[in-house]
Amino acid sequence: MVVLVDTNVILDDFLAREPFAGTAHKILELAAEKKITAYIASHSIPTIFYILRKNYSVAERKDILLNLCGVVDIAVIGKIEIIDTFKDAGFDDLEDCLQDKCACSINADYIITRNIEGHL
Repeated sequence: MVVLVDTNVILDDFLAREPFAGTAHKILELAAEKKITAYIASHSIPTIFYILRKNYSVAERKDILLNLCGVVDIAVIGKIEIIDTFKDAGFDDLEDCLQDKCACSINADYIITRNIEGHL
């Protein structure tokens, strides 16, 4: 099973945000155990790095993200998909649309997110 893990799910684990931390941690465990093939969107990396700044040093954040990259793959989109996000009438939220385009680029079976309203 191929999944795209939304940024907030990763942050739930890294920041121990309850009541979601346990489930988020389990998702990353399944990825580490190769029971699922998990991706994150490339644009999630700088967002995660930035948000973790209040809790972790630069060196710690780099280490956290290096470890994450050992567990998940990175979904990348290009100019065409980014331009398409502005033409997609089904989305009001740019980041949600970018996540969807990344999921499509990897033929994801699912997007794992807490934002059920934003994803189609």
